[in-house]
Amino acid sequence: MQAPEVPPPAAFRFRAHCRTRWSDEDKQGVLNNAVYLTLLEEARFQYFNHLGQIGIHKHFTFVLGQVLVRFLAPGRGPAEVDVDIATVHLGNRSFRQAYRIQDAEEGTLWAEAEAEMVIWDGKNRTSAPMPELFRQAIASFEEL
Repeated sequence: MQAPEVPPPAAFRFRAHCRTRWSDEDKQGVLNNAVYLTLLEEARFQYFNHLGQIGIHKHFTFVLGQVLVRFLAPGRGPAEVDVDIATVHLGNRSFRQAYRIQDAEEGTLWAEAEAEMVIWDGKNRTSAPMPELFRQAIASFEEL
């Protein structure tokens, strides 16, 4: 089984604060696996809002190309959740991010993940070159 490539905790420069709901648990009393992708999506929104990239294009300029999640401990709902997020690679038409999802109160690490995002031209429905201002905002913040 392949594990996500996630840097050590000190390498993360941004932490998103999220919340699970009691209805996010499945019949086994653990966080449903689909909820983890929602937490990653919320963290991405907060990250790009922090970088001033929300509202510039009126939408995200990318789509999710691939995601890999390693579940480490059962999550729960309702709970306050911290999601550490870092952009670890910038390509010409894509970028890769790493994540750490943990219970904010107890500090228990629930999951680690990495995602490949593809810059997207919605009109032509194809990948596109990364906008330079978008690249600069990420590179400057992450010191890439």
